[in-house]
Amino acid sequence: MKMRKLLPFVATTAIAASMFGFAANAEDFNLTVNLASEPQTMDPQMNTTLDGGTMLQHLFEGLMKWETTGEEQEGSDGTCDSSRITYGQAESYDREENEDGTVSYTFHLRDDIYWSDGEPVTANDFVYGWRRLVDPATAADYSYMIESVVNAPAIIDGEKDPSELGVEAVDDKTFKVTLSTDLTYFEELCAFPALLPVREDIIEEKGDQWTFDVDSYVTNGAYKMTEWTHNSEIVVAKNDKYYDVDNLGPDTITFKLMDDQNAMLSGFNSGELDFIEDVPQAEITSLVASGDLKILDYIGTYYVCFNNEQEPFNDPRVREAFTLAVDRTYIVEKVTQQGQIEAGGYVPYGVYDAEGATGDDFRTVGGDYYGPTDADYEANCEKAKELLAEAGYPDGEGFPVVEYLYNTSDAHKAVAEALQYMWEDVLGVTVTLNNQEWAAFVETRKNGDYSIARNGWIADYNDPMTFLDMFETGGGNNDAKYSNADYDALLDQIRGTFDQTERMDLMHQAEDLLMGQDYGVCPLYFYTQKYMLADGIKGMSYTPLGYFFFGYTHAE
Repeated sequence: MKMRKLLPFVATTAIAASMFGFAANAEDFNLTVNLASEPQTMDPQMNTTLDGGTMLQHLFEGLMKWETTGEEQEGSDGTCDSSRITYGQAESYDREENEDGTVSYTFHLRDDIYWSDGEPVTANDFVYGWRRLVDPATAADYSYMIESVVNAPAIIDGEKDPSELGVEAVDDKTFKVTLSTDLTYFEELCAFPALLPVREDIIEEKGDQWTFDVDSYVTNGAYKMTEWTHNSEIVVAKNDKYYDVDNLGPDTITFKLMDDQNAMLSGFNSGELDFIEDVPQAEITSLVASGDLKILDYIGTYYVCFNNEQEPFNDPRVREAFTLAVDRTYIVEKVTQQGQIEAGGYVPYGVYDAEGATGDDFRTVGGDYYGPTDADYEANCEKAKELLAEAGYPDGEGFPVVEYLYNTSDAHKAVAEALQYMWEDVLGVTVTLNNQEWAAFVETRKNGDYSIARNGWIADYNDPMTFLDMFETGGGNNDAKYSNADYDALLDQIRGTFDQTERMDLMHQAEDLLMGQDYGVCPLYFYTQKYMLADGIKGMSYTPLGYFFFGYTHAE
């Protein structure tokens, strides 16, 4: 899932709950948080961002969901619990291996599930949502996520009708999905925002505008939207039709929409904001030292995205040269300063390999494609110069001026300036910087109107495939425009087997092509997650996939 933080809103009235105001009356508990700026969309099938996904998971609920373990999340100092997958709208499922080699999952839905307008949630709501995801008319970037469902690839390619997708409503309370090949992470997939149920009657009537009106934005999760003041805030309130409403914490959660890190910290210090994920770059060291800024594990990669179709970055020697010329240790120790790890490959630490949670992870097994630390930097620079000379640009001579594109943020700006200096100093090239607000930035990058751009990816589930399948030729999230027929063939092979040893071997081969041969992208570091939470708030939970859950928080 795309990592971002951005775009503004125009305020009306804020439903703000200060850290000083609510604690005295826990029965009237309203939480105010800031995740990012204006979401690009609040449509489950169209969303691709982590902040949007977090809000969606408070408003909708899938077949499965994340719940607190009741155990402290490492690094949180007792302010946050870890999470695990459990049943959501489903109360159970059956798994069946079919004679033709396919695998079917039959989910039995709860009897007490309703939409916020009082209509019952049915299996058809899931059928419609899943079909909508792969329908070419929807043009969802995440359509590839369920390519293992029978007929999904042919539907995505326009060769079959969405009605032929391997999902069906056996009856109102029974949803069946058939996979061409089983998935070890299928339970996690069933909690993912793109696979949330939606209402066919509303979307068919309202079209693309269904999310903009709180009356038509009908949800089936713990909360319902009561206000969306664009470029200011989204307010959600308890959904009284939700089966577990009596155990929810906040009466309302106000998602403030801002990208000014100074304003975020000021709002937190004044009590206007109870939770923030971002702070000014200059404040990080002191806030970490004081213990106010918490740092958690996070399964994600911050990377540079080359436009593989556009000169001069259509030459893998140029891409490798730019990759090797980066001093990652300097970036994580002097620029970001949040315990990030220098990236020697694309798939980050923490992603399972063949032995799952009990064995070495994918990055440890795969090793590094180059020395990512300062111990190797001098040698990397020499090789980078040689590669650029081989590509026809000795000491940068004749190399065109290239632009590095990033989205507006002090943190991204600091990284951009460091990269600019390193590339110019080591390679003798000229790099200009251009920042854009989130919506414009995403559109520019997606359309390929750039040379080099900031990028980041957070795991959607714990499997290397969540990092690798995005670079399939023509993929909705393939902003690098990377294309390699051998790579695509490996992805098809991976989708065709459930044997974990074979799958992991094939995925290592795929990363070998992406990184070891083609240098399609330039990984910088593996993410950590930071946040600040007001004193006296308990019950927040988190998963290293990046989601925070506020629905069961309470004031002490």
